[in-house]
Amino acid sequence: MTSKATDAVVVIAICFGWFIVASIGAVVSGFPTRPFDDSAFGGIILFEVVLATVALGYLRWRGHNLSPLIPVPTGMGSLVGLGLYILIVFAGWPLGAFFGRADLAAQPIEQMIAGASFSLPWLVAASIVNGLYEETFLVGYLLRELETFGASLAIGTTVLVRVLYHLYQGPLGAVYVVVVGAVFGIFYWRTRKLWPVVFAHMFADLAGFALR
Repeated sequence: MTSKATDAVVVIAICFGWFIVASIGAVVSGFPTRPFDDSAFGGIILFEVVLATVALGYLRWRGHNLSPLIPVPTGMGSLVGLGLYILIVFAGWPLGAFFGRADLAAQPIEQMIAGASFSLPWLVAASIVNGLYEETFLVGYLLRELETFGASLAIGTTVLVRVLYHLYQGPLGAVYVVVVGAVFGIFYWRTRKLWPVVFAHMFADLAGFALR
């Protein structure tokens, strides 16, 4: 195994290993649902900050240049990110059209959001941290690290990892995550711009709760 592949496996294990195990556990357990609340958001923030610190420390120790992992916020990038969000909404529209509202409402993620009880500051904080965390390590690091293996493998790997730790959302939720991962991966592959992807993810997390 090459050093690039080794580092990629280690970072996946650090950043997403626990989430993948927990997500698979949710599938095996029949998708138990726990509505989101402030304590859940706080736990996500703390866990992701700790794991990000460990992963960045490992990459620095391995001699990686960390500057590509730092998204640079810009107004235009935010507008592009908003466009990406609109794109994934429209790309996921056939799911709703094919399966109907009842099937979508029965998905675990919909039940978790429907029963959510939270305050806006915690939602905003969790959306920011989660968007930064996932896209920094999935596309900013993993896709770039695997680019020498070709677009199909690099983008496909990021989509696979993304789906594995979102299995708890249910079958239709996982399909939607494939759409999101493909759109984000292709955009980043073609532009190498990280902030629009991060912003789109932040906005999607925020809108997913605030617009219910």
